[in-house]
Amino acid sequence: MTEKKPLKRRSSYFKKNIALYIMLIPGVLVLLANNYLPMGGVLLAFKDYNYAKGFLKSDWIGFDNFKYLFTSNQAFVITRNTFLYNATFIIISVTVALALAIGLNELRNQKLAKLYQSIFFLPYFLSWVVVSYLVFSLLSVDMGAMNNMLMSFGKERINWYTVPRFWPFILVMVNTWKWTGYDSIIYLAAIVGIDKSFFEAAAVDGATRWQQIRYITIPSIMPVVTVLTLLKVGRIFYGDFGLFWNVPKNMGVLYNVTNVIDTYVYRALTQSGDIGMAAASGLYQAILGLILILGANHIVRKIDPDQALI
Repeated sequence: MTEKKPLKRRSSYFKKNIALYIMLIPGVLVLLANNYLPMGGVLLAFKDYNYAKGFLKSDWIGFDNFKYLFTSNQAFVITRNTFLYNATFIIISVTVALALAIGLNELRNQKLAKLYQSIFFLPYFLSWVVVSYLVFSLLSVDMGAMNNMLMSFGKERINWYTVPRFWPFILVMVNTWKWTGYDSIIYLAAIVGIDKSFFEAAAVDGATRWQQIRYITIPSIMPVVTVLTLLKVGRIFYGDFGLFWNVPKNMGVLYNVTNVIDTYVYRALTQSGDIGMAAASGLYQAILGLILILGANHIVRKIDPDQALI
């Protein structure tokens, strides 16, 4: 009797919420199709894929596919670029986006605050193709706004697309412009959710606005900051393909500072058609990302267990 009652309760609960379960089915199917079914492709990293033989009958070759990635003279360059760019992006997303969110929250004119939010959030909706043309309109040799400004000051024009030393700064600025608004909205939502009584009590005790931000706002949203940072750390070896492919216009002279693992694999795949090598590179990225996110989570757990992701 005691075993039948829980079963009856589960059955009645299921029948009561059957509409919600039906609504859940499309999301589950998308999750399976996009996240779990492709996991079988990991096997391609250890096979010499042959279109005639197919996925299952292609020959096993062990770790030979990884040799193409690691024996290339570009292996260090693309790994370095991918890591350093993403590390910079993470630092900016934590500092600039957080500062922007706090600034928006401090605005007392709500209409003006909503206008600024819309302006900062707009670049997120632009595709990298559109962004690349906006950047080109600034950096074009003949008609670019930057060169026109240099000419007005009596300086010579710069062919931006053939000078590698400028591009680490250009890519960081473009990525910041596109993504900071999105990150700031997430932080702003967390700030808005803080209990107002904390600020009222601090104001009664004579705390200034800066003290309230330092001792209430920032500590209160640190769990959100930690989770978002850990998620970004997990993808630190995944370059934003649209940024590194479209914005530099695939200029060969810039490869040393714009080539990341994703663009390198894409070029190799389009030139050689080696699916096994592409799968090996994807597995390499995933393993590094897993190691980094587990390591970062371990450090966070040592410092403050309540803010750890897992």
